Amino acid sequence: MESFFGVLGFLLLASGLPLQEAKRFRDVLGHEQYPGHLREHSQLRGWSSDETEWNENLYPVWKRGDGMWKSSWEGGRVQAVLTSDSPALVGSNITFVVNLVFPRCQKEDANGNIVYEKNCRNDLGFTPDRYVYNWTAGAEDGDWEGSTSQSEHLEFPDGKPFPRPHGRKRWSFVYVFHTLGQYFQKLGRCSARVSVNTTNMTLGHQVMEVTVFRRYGRAYIPIAQVKDVYAITDQIPVFVTMSQKNDRNSSDETFLRDLPIVFDVLIHDPSHFLNDTAISYKWNFGDNTGLFVSNNHTLNHTYVLNGTFNLNLTVQAAVSGPCPSPSPPSTPTPPTPTRPTASPSLMPTGYNSMELSDISSENCQINRYGYFRATITIVEGIVEVNIIQIADVPVPMPQPVNSLMDFTVACKGAAPTEVCTIVSDPTCRMAQSRVCSPVAVDQACLLSVRRAFNGSGMFCVNVTLGDDTSLAFTSTLIAIPGKDPASPLRMENGVLIAISCLALLVTMVTILLYKKHEAYKPIGNCPRKTVKDKSLSVFLSHAKAPFLQGNREKDPLLQCKPGMS
Repeated sequence: MESFFGVLGFLLLASGLPLQEAKRFRDVLGHEQYPGHLREHSQLRGWSSDETEWNENLYPVWKRGDGMWKSSWEGGRVQAVLTSDSPALVGSNITFVVNLVFPRCQKEDANGNIVYEKNCRNDLGFTPDRYVYNWTAGAEDGDWEGSTSQSEHLEFPDGKPFPRPHGRKRWSFVYVFHTLGQYFQKLGRCSARVSVNTTNMTLGHQVMEVTVFRRYGRAYIPIAQVKDVYAITDQIPVFVTMSQKNDRNSSDETFLRDLPIVFDVLIHDPSHFLNDTAISYKWNFGDNTGLFVSNNHTLNHTYVLNGTFNLNLTVQAAVSGPCPSPSPPSTPTPPTPTRPTASPSLMPTGYNSMELSDISSENCQINRYGYFRATITIVEGIVEVNIIQIADVPVPMPQPVNSLMDFTVACKGAAPTEVCTIVSDPTCRMAQSRVCSPVAVDQACLLSVRRAFNGSGMFCVNVTLGDDTSLAFTSTLIAIPGKDPASPLRMENGVLIAISCLALLVTMVTILLYKKHEAYKPIGNCPRKTVKDKSLSVFLSHAKAPFLQGNREKDPLLQCKPGMS
């Protein structure tokens, strides 16, 4: 019996059957299982089947939750963020971007090395080392262009050699993308980007998975895994923005009567697949105004009645794509050539068939459609505001520092419930004051707004009226005249001048009266009793001098001295 098992073992070894089956890409990356028909009929250009064997010796395989993940990176865990420009119209390109987020205080430098940020404190405090991973110092000559040979470890998990870089370009990480039972390998730094044409991709929501590896000696270890959902569709991704003047909140799909609404169609086409395609827009606004067809992505429409309306938009574009197989005829057909029809799964609701025109035996011009529907509510709102009169408010003296102005404002539409006034510089950009207050308006929609202006000059005045659903405003420039700051000083100067003139008049009258009653005394007689009146005489002499022009003497002719005869 023992010899029997020995012979059987020998035969197994001789036949080359492995005792343990080698891992394949689907075993390592196949967290999402794909049906067999996807693996056979959705071949992506440049991608490989995940049935290929995985080099586990060079790229070790760790399961989710394995404790080795914690030590795969110095200083913490690396997070990978995967995004795409999904949804993508079938036939266009879809792009996936992976960005690595390093632990705190770590970043990638210009050479691709991972370094510590200066003056950054992490969980371990301030790290004296500069490098987390110095890829440049650990690189071998065979890693870069110009070498005569390439090291055996410079290859992807499926054994394909790394592409030789241009110049001295470094790489730091290996990215493996996986979707629809296929994989794509790429070298990169802390970010990697992959674009895929969706012509052969399955419609619907799919999952993209990415595993990132870093070099570890002469091998590679996984540092991050991430996945994201993307969508491939045969309908044009369409979105419509709606805006309206005086509408207080455009996101609530409530708009105002008698004012045009601007509808702007946005087509999600990041790969510019539809750039050279003629696109038509068919509008039905739901208010019995008929069907509007336009080649412009923007259109204005005014609702004249209040109520709720159903908006419908159909976007049509003719693109190049594979011709569908014609259905076998149920009855004999005439020999005249006919155009093939599209498969029922591609037909939009409301259309009997899709028009196809042959380009070649493999490609056709296919009409793709996109749809947008919305329910909007139309209400009455404030549609117009005008300032019809501005008047200065008279104030009693003394005049205050601020100037008061009355604005007479007229409006149309619904009655406002609040009024706001913003006073700005003449350019209407720099606000100086803002005042809001509730207001009650009669059916004539007239109101008076009084506002104060601090100082003189040119001002921009914005008056806004609002209610629950609308905001309407108008602006005007106003010149506030300046007050004469010299007026009080001039009044004080006038009073001083009047008082001075009165004092001068009194002085002149006094001098004249004194001169009339003064007795003549000979020069030689200078009695001593007149000494008491000397000071008064000198004062009067100086006072008379400017007014008595006949007297040219500036000094007395004689000085009375004792003993003089």
